[in-house]
Amino acid sequence: MSQEEDRAGQDDGDELRSLTQIVDRTLRETRRDQVAVADVLDAFGHASFAPLLLVPAIAVVTPLSGIPAFSAFSGILIFLIASQWLVGRDHIWLPQWVSRRHVAGDRLAAAMRKIRPWAQRVDRHTRPRLRFLFHRPFRFLPPLACTLFGAMMPFLELVPFSSSLLGAAVVLLSLSMLTRDGLFALVALVPVGGVGWAIATLIS
Repeated sequence: MSQEEDRAGQDDGDELRSLTQIVDRTLRETRRDQVAVADVLDAFGHASFAPLLLVPAIAVVTPLSGIPAFSAFSGILIFLIASQWLVGRDHIWLPQWVSRRHVAGDRLAAAMRKIRPWAQRVDRHTRPRLRFLFHRPFRFLPPLACTLFGAMMPFLELVPFSSSLLGAAVVLLSLSMLTRDGLFALVALVPVGGVGWAIATLIS
């Protein structure tokens, strides 16, 4: 394995290698009354690109997406993290107005608890597969796709289900990088197709 691939693996963050671990670490942060983006960033580490992409992506497929402008903000956060991963930054930098944004700890806890059984089921089916997708030139496609999906989410907030579908695609892409399971990167095409269908239905 090349040094570049070793570095990509390190970017995935400490011992975190499953969706359930991401959910559980996020749950630990919900002991606070208000959980700020900066709190989550500190909890996962500033070089943990895939885990930190998973947190807003998971959140946007939960009932938290019903909070006004929550999906748009999640998209901005996904864009900022994924774009820095794409260009090869060692650490994530976020502007203060993003870092200070927060959500009530009890609401975030409720959302994470709802998603946890689903996360456990997904984890049972992850294993290293289609590893060629994590070599050049394909290894740049997941962060590139996450960057594009994050950028689209604020503009598609009024399109029914589109933000949640794009969030699901980011979850699958980030999980594929975290677990080196290329099958999940391919499965991400399904929610993307759903977004295309929703847009086509809206404008037809």
